[in-house]
Amino acid sequence: MAVETPICDFGWKAPDFELPGVDGKAHKLSELAGERGTLVMFICNHCPYVKAVIDRIVRDAKQLESLGIKTVAICSNDATTHPDDAFDKMKIFAEQQGFTFPYLHDESQEVARIYDAACTPDFFGFNGDLELHYRGRLDESRREAAGPDVRRDLFEAMKQIAETGQGPREQIASMGCSIKWKAAA
Repeated sequence: MAVETPICDFGWKAPDFELPGVDGKAHKLSELAGERGTLVMFICNHCPYVKAVIDRIVRDAKQLESLGIKTVAICSNDATTHPDDAFDKMKIFAEQQGFTFPYLHDESQEVARIYDAACTPDFFGFNGDLELHYRGRLDESRREAAGPDVRRDLFEAMKQIAETGQGPREQIASMGCSIKWKAAA
């Protein structure tokens, strides 16, 4: 089922977290944050929406790095019901896709709940003070990648954040598969 993200809560302060990465290290947001901004995204391995744009995500993360923006990806899906999103498969996915950013495992789903993550992909664009200024789409891609010449909404928003500390007021929601929540105990 396709889910859209809520509108951006401008100025919302990013809660710190510590999660294990596919590189075998524990990562804290406070240590990952970029000087001019930080992109926190909730993705997973199996989602057709993510698969359609993962090459664009990797491209944009590399280009944003040169603007002083760091990127981190988090997988919060229940690997019991979605084994393609298990930690060992996350390692393979990150390697195959050429991730240049940490890919973290939120097994407890606590970080996804704190961030109110809704879908994969779900993008949170923070300024240098870790204040939220973007919660929108990558571009107009959905389950299929859009054409190569579409506006790069996420990249342009993060570039604006790097330059001004503020995100665009007009934002179009991201759409993707719902987070695969664990059954209540």
